[in-house]
Amino acid sequence: MPIPVAVATNRALIATDLRPVLAKIDRPVLILHGDKDVSAPLDMTGRPTAKGIKGAELKVYPGGPHGLFVTHMKQVNADLAAFLA
Repeated sequence: MPIPVAVATNRALIATDLRPVLAKIDRPVLILHGDKDVSAPLDMTGRPTAKGIKGAELKVYPGGPHGLFVTHMKQVNADLAAFLA
């Protein structure tokens, strides 16, 4: 990805408030989040997102950083498989 595209994407993600559209989501949602994520803190991102989506399931990984799919791969895969079953 070219650097200008990455920068523009990052700016759009940071500047866009998606909270108003969360209530429109009408599908099952699983949110996986580490409680040690310093780049996207749980109380600023994961919890409000889960609260804004009716019926969303929030799974918090104790000690989990950003990038759970690498650091907690087995648990992430197990949780995804269980959610999709």
